[in-house]
Amino acid sequence: MLRTTELVRFEKIVLPHLGAAFNLARWITGNDHDAEDVVQESYVRALKFFGGFRGENSRPWLLSIVRNTCFTWLQQNRFSGSTELTELDVEIHGREEESENPESILLAAAQSQIVRKAIEALPPEFREVIILREMEDLSYKEIANIASIPVGTVMSRLSRARSRLQELLSGARTSGVGA
Repeated sequence: MLRTTELVRFEKIVLPHLGAAFNLARWITGNDHDAEDVVQESYVRALKFFGGFRGENSRPWLLSIVRNTCFTWLQQNRFSGSTELTELDVEIHGREEESENPESILLAAAQSQIVRKAIEALPPEFREVIILREMEDLSYKEIANIASIPVGTVMSRLSRARSRLQELLSGARTSGVGA
């Protein structure tokens, strides 16, 4: 069991990354409820192994635990490759308000849904690097450490993920979705 000083240190170092942990878990699991379960389990694991944490940056360390917990959870709880749709939280993803008229709000919501569906259509290994790089703003090296892959593989997956997203989004535009 951790001492009180270790618990205080854990709260100071790891708890600030709760939002990033939830964001990654939500994108991997596909919905808020499962993400909450995974994040809770991840924090229990992080607390259990916190005594061995010696790094300077706790965010990649925690996100690595979240990632691994997500994939373990998916193997144990998903019987098919389908996932539930996730609501895109405007506050978390920082959509800037162009104007508050109903048409612009509806258009922005439609565009967010198209992007969300395109990201969800990516294979998990592409989706996780896109989320970690573009939404969590992690470096290639941090992503490589989290995913336990070489930096070159991170770069390759990001390139392929971006290309696939571009194809999916171009297809959505030409098919009239969201128009």
